[in-house]
Amino acid sequence: MRAPLFALLGLLSLAPARAADDPVPVAPSADPTQVRPGAYVLDPDHGKITWSVSHLGYSTYYGQFAGLTGTLTLDPKAPEKSQLTVSVPLGGVITGSPHLNERLATPDFFDTAKFPAASFTATKVEPTSPTTARITGDLNLRGTVRPFAIDATFNQAGIHPVDQRYTVGFDGRAVIKRSEFGINAYLPQLGDEVSLRIEGEFKAAP
Repeated sequence: MRAPLFALLGLLSLAPARAADDPVPVAPSADPTQVRPGAYVLDPDHGKITWSVSHLGYSTYYGQFAGLTGTLTLDPKAPEKSQLTVSVPLGGVITGSPHLNERLATPDFFDTAKFPAASFTATKVEPTSPTTARITGDLNLRGTVRPFAIDATFNQAGIHPVDQRYTVGFDGRAVIKRSEFGINAYLPQLGDEVSLRIEGEFKAAP
């Protein structure tokens, strides 16, 4: 993943207090050691998962989940102690086709009447470079809980120019097999492996 999560997988006046002689950041920094420690919340307007799956071998079909919510705890001096939880509203899937959106909500796929959201809780964060980490944890999809891993990349952190809040941004990449979560419709013609691209901006928690 380039410089997610997180997978897992941004913030300002609500961030931990700083000493009077600490400099006020005037520009975003791509140096992860400069990230402010503390608790963060995912900006639902900038937390998205773009998924792709082979469509009968003829093309790759893309869709997106938006409106994610989540919490993140960071300490740049001990990134392995980071904590992350995310909830994904399955009823908010975006495909560009109203008919397909409705089809994905049925029991053949997400069964959103019974399972309105999926969730991920990180159990381990392993730094793989100064700006990347492998985040593993438990993914709950359609009532089935299985191990799940996100290759996450730190983008930058700083005062966001739009809302003036201290923000931390990540990208993430992951792959799941939908059959492992009971989503078996049209296998094997419709791809089993689903690739995920995760984007997240976290704001310092109140």
